[in-house]
Amino acid sequence: MTQDREYHRPVMAGVVVALLGSVPPGVVVDATFGGGGHAEELSRVLGPRHRVLGIDRDPTAVGRVEGRGGRLQVIHGNFADLAELLDREGVQAPVGVLFDFGLSSRQLDEPARGFSFRHRGPLDMRMDPGSEITAHTLVNEYSVADLATLIRRFGEEPSADGIAAAIVRSRPIEDTVQLAEVIAGAVRGPRRRGHPARRTFQALRMAVNDELAAIDTGLDQALEHLAVDGRCVAISYHSLEDRLVKQKMAGATAGCICPPDLPVCGCGVSPKFRLLTRGAEKPDATEVASNPRARSARLRAVARVAA
Repeated sequence: MTQDREYHRPVMAGVVVALLGSVPPGVVVDATFGGGGHAEELSRVLGPRHRVLGIDRDPTAVGRVEGRGGRLQVIHGNFADLAELLDREGVQAPVGVLFDFGLSSRQLDEPARGFSFRHRGPLDMRMDPGSEITAHTLVNEYSVADLATLIRRFGEEPSADGIAAAIVRSRPIEDTVQLAEVIAGAVRGPRRRGHPARRTFQALRMAVNDELAAIDTGLDQALEHLAVDGRCVAISYHSLEDRLVKQKMAGATAGCICPPDLPVCGCGVSPKFRLLTRGAEKPDATEVASNPRARSARLRAVARVAA
């Protein structure tokens, strides 16, 4: 795990530890274990009356820590099924739940996983290799209209129609670099920051893994099962994720407008949850300079204050 921690730098780890390092004794869930950086930090900081339970859709992430023992346990599963997974592990009310919706560096940098437009690999993009649908299916079988809708919805890509038409004209498309070249040739207008295929690859990955639906149900289950004085922290990497997290947490706080540092609700709403962050917190310049993949991270958090 030490090598994994050096390879995959956990985003905003200091903020995560500050928010979850003082929760009451019990189980803290890292629902997106990935490279294990956050879970490792929490396991190191939390006391002997805490246990860290990691969950990941990728069995290779689980396999890297199997047999480890101690207060850190990792299981295979989708956080969309969080309630079922907690029940299976005998956890009734976790004192902390962390979601980090980004890909791990290991997933992004392994060409065979097909997540990156910079490395030639198969059109896969499955977080769980046991899932049925792959990006190859979407790219080579969807109609122009369906592809355009997918790219526009999940990638917020203004050139979605042109990209979808170019993909269909170029079939069969067999690998990530070929797809990236087709997309780059279809994007018109001023040169944008970053690779022109970035948004389309994001859209395909989100569709393959049904990511927004998983966030929707996973957050609901985390908030429902969270113990009193427990905390839920979510790190997002683009507007669709962050908007959904913001809506869920705003709904949970039931209209309370008190600042996060106020000890008790002073506006008379008395909600079950209180916000712990003022808007979305962002990584500081030092972290972004040392870990550019943290640039787009946005962190939000709530605490449960009543049963």
